[in-house]
Amino acid sequence: MTQTSTDSPVAAAPLQRRLGLVQATALNMIDMVGIGPFVTLPLVMGFMGPYFLLAWLVGAGLSIVDGLVWSELGAAYPEAGGSYRFLKLAYGEHKWGRLMSFLYVWQTLIQAPLVLASGAIGFAQYFGYLVPFQEWWQPKLVSGVVVLLLIALLYRRIEDIGKLGVMLWVGVLGLMGWLIFGGITHANHEVAWMPAGGLAALPGILISAAMGQAAVKTIYSYLGYYNVCHLGGEVKEPHKLIPRSIFLSILGIAALYLLLNWSVGTVIPWQEASHSEFIVSTFVERLYGAAAAKAATALVLWVAFASLFAVLLGYSRIPYAAAADGEFLPVFGRLHPTKQFPHVSLLILGGVGFVFSLLFRLGEVISAILAMRILIQFVGQAVGLVLLRRRRGTKDLPFRMPLYPLPVVLAIAVWLFILYSTGPMLILSALGVTAAGVVAFLVWSRSQGRWPFER
Repeated sequence: MTQTSTDSPVAAAPLQRRLGLVQATALNMIDMVGIGPFVTLPLVMGFMGPYFLLAWLVGAGLSIVDGLVWSELGAAYPEAGGSYRFLKLAYGEHKWGRLMSFLYVWQTLIQAPLVLASGAIGFAQYFGYLVPFQEWWQPKLVSGVVVLLLIALLYRRIEDIGKLGVMLWVGVLGLMGWLIFGGITHANHEVAWMPAGGLAALPGILISAAMGQAAVKTIYSYLGYYNVCHLGGEVKEPHKLIPRSIFLSILGIAALYLLLNWSVGTVIPWQEASHSEFIVSTFVERLYGAAAAKAATALVLWVAFASLFAVLLGYSRIPYAAAADGEFLPVFGRLHPTKQFPHVSLLILGGVGFVFSLLFRLGEVISAILAMRILIQFVGQAVGLVLLRRRRGTKDLPFRMPLYPLPVVLAIAVWLFILYSTGPMLILSALGVTAAGVVAFLVWSRSQGRWPFER
């Protein structure tokens, strides 16, 4: 159901609930498995050495804990925009909730194109294995074309997108299955699941600076398990489907990531793998030859493209939800007259992502993406769930997290640790973007005569 306030300038038609569990889970999983695990795998090995699997377990653990927060909120408030709606309800629809939700949309206009650009740049990086680049502008051309193609494919009805998502998902599972099978059948190196000192050495490793840096990379690769919440207004039986989709996605992807990393580590020693720019291609070439490596690289590109498809789809619904609620620029609330999807929001986010894909490098955006999102979205949302429980109770919640409030406390603590691990420059940058958002909110509210400038 579209959120439309009485004073909203937007009279948008409702979104259509056409996505089932398979389609929603497929869109979640292809959002999660993009270029991330393939470009971050060597980085994590470089930080963690022989204990690189622990970093992927930490990423899975945080995803599960945070997934409980998303599941409870998504099942209770299944509407377009996800965190936008959650933050507004949690902090008060007419005062602080307006600020928090505005800041989230404000950040989305920057970090969503950054996410899109990171995937497109990673796509171009791996494409260089198939066609080596001779000029500086060639990888930028590839990344830009990828973004434009994504916009063209997403310019259609949601039920058609769901079918495309399932097709892309098949390619994701095919690649991961092939890589895992290769490791199982050609293992020749031991991979440690636990530190040499056993459980006694585990706490020291978990709170180390190396783990913090590695966890930033692994958590980046897990992001996307909540994509179904952004599409809350377009899924069938959302009270049941949203939590199921979130946990099926997390558990499925965690198993694939752990098996993938184990497989690579059993074939290529971590000391060597940590310096490989095309780790998947190198892995397959060592097992099956150059032709197979090129085929594997093509599948990596398929997976990266599939992830960006789901990313842009989900994020395009966030400014739309805010505009339809009368809390953001009305142009973002426009639906396509015949296909009934937020085409203006899609075009603007895609267009900014296109520009970013031409300007930045991959290493510059991965940590920046997390730093920008943690305080407002992840921590703010977890605190908001506590506020909602206190104000509205739990009697009518379709899904209630077990062991409350422990998962909320753990999620907040780990997110703050991850934020600290991104470094002072990125923290200051994220705070700067937030401060600019506060100024924009005050200007917007004053022009509308709304809190804190009621006429």
